[in-house]
Amino acid sequence: MAYSTIASPSTSFINNTTTKKDLGLSAFSSSSPASIQRCKRAASKKICSVMAPQQSERKPATTGSVKTGMTMTEKILARASEKPHLSPGDNVWVNVDVLMTHDVCGPGSFGIFKKEFGQDAKVWDREKIVIIPDHYIFTSDERANRNVDILRDFCTEQNIKYFYDIKDLGNFKANPDYKGVCHVALAQEGHCRPGEVLLGTDSHTCTAGAFGQFATGIGNTDAGFVLGTGKLLLKVPPTLRFVMDGEMPDYLLAKDLILQIIGEISVAGATYKAMEFIGSTVESLSMEERMTLCNMVVEAGGKNGIVPADSTTYKYLEDKTSVPYEPVYSDEKARFLTEYRFDISKLEPLVAKPHSPDNRALARECKDVKIDRVYIGSCTGGKTEDFMAAAKVFLASGKKVKVPTFLVPATQKVWMDVYSLPVPGSGGKTCSQIFEEAGCDTPASPSCGACLGGPKDTYARLNEPKVCVSTTNRNFPGRMGHKEGQIYLASPYTAAASALTGYVTDPREFLQ
Repeated sequence: MAYSTIASPSTSFINNTTTKKDLGLSAFSSSSPASIQRCKRAASKKICSVMAPQQSERKPATTGSVKTGMTMTEKILARASEKPHLSPGDNVWVNVDVLMTHDVCGPGSFGIFKKEFGQDAKVWDREKIVIIPDHYIFTSDERANRNVDILRDFCTEQNIKYFYDIKDLGNFKANPDYKGVCHVALAQEGHCRPGEVLLGTDSHTCTAGAFGQFATGIGNTDAGFVLGTGKLLLKVPPTLRFVMDGEMPDYLLAKDLILQIIGEISVAGATYKAMEFIGSTVESLSMEERMTLCNMVVEAGGKNGIVPADSTTYKYLEDKTSVPYEPVYSDEKARFLTEYRFDISKLEPLVAKPHSPDNRALARECKDVKIDRVYIGSCTGGKTEDFMAAAKVFLASGKKVKVPTFLVPATQKVWMDVYSLPVPGSGGKTCSQIFEEAGCDTPASPSCGACLGGPKDTYARLNEPKVCVSTTNRNFPGRMGHKEGQIYLASPYTAAASALTGYVTDPREFLQ
């Protein structure tokens, strides 16, 4: 039997003596919230995995096939493929509940759909397709603008129910249907539901796994096929389980948790695997923080990330959807490829240094890194709670930023929250007021153009080889624009603290 250890970022959380056979059966799994509680009680034993007990000999004439339990991901895909049981490696045709595409991949997907199914073909279900322009929106680039026109023409032709259109590019507030970044908008508009299959033509579609949903990114060819049939052939991934326990320190955010995990297993550590997150720390996270956790599983190569649905999930969905849904939970005897355990109470603020999300370092160890700018936004750092966190740091410091600090809300709803919701402990001030007092740029139109490195006139794009602390999710060369730019990935706490000093800064300098 192997025991986990709690260690510094450079130390493995899985004891090296763990054998491959040991990792065949996990000692911890859940089939309901009650079993999650059992898992928490077992956590103190720090048992990472155990060997399966010997099975007594069975009589083949009477027992039939022997089946093991299933993980959450396996259960969702079994239901979607109308199979009683699935195992990792099985290839199955699944029925898709929601297909999302946007202005970058939509035109190509529509072209494939028309080519393969006919110019006059109709989509399989106009109410299960969600189309969100969000990437290359606020630009004078005619080709980028044409992409949105193609979305509009297709949606009119197919009578797509959920098309979040934008026509007035000069004033996003004049477009009530425009939402903003697709991954956050999907949740806010009620398209993320436990137990369902959501596919999207964007690698960060995995964000929706926060709702106990199987959500993953697909290519244009697959999307074209789904548009015509509502089905897709998928291989069932094995599951890695991440158990996070301990009280979350008030200087940490979910971004620190996922940077810790990616640094632990590497950018290839979860290649075509499901990443399941459980434990008392995960249960304490809001839905927005859970979305941050699942958003970056693809940065570890993951097929999908998933969090068991609970009361937090149900409360979030109360006023967002009337579609019935049925959550699933991993069985007690479900098989996990590997299980990792973390004591979050001992974790420190982290960053991912250029040029890889797994180039993990403690924020305090990078204090001598001089920066040129800070970016707070995107699907993983531009939600309402992210801006509240940044405002908390600015408020606590009472200082002005020392480098240009760009703020880009993920959606129109987040933009409204930034200007209307009071920040706790501020005496009624909103985020926008605190940002203005700190000398930040005025919050911009919701989009994810800068995160991706869109057209050159995109607001906050990195057009010069500068050093940027960013709440985005990727720091590969050229990711935010200039191929020689250097991006340090960080939480909104760390990003705000860095803006105040002009160096990569541990937020505890202002929060303690």
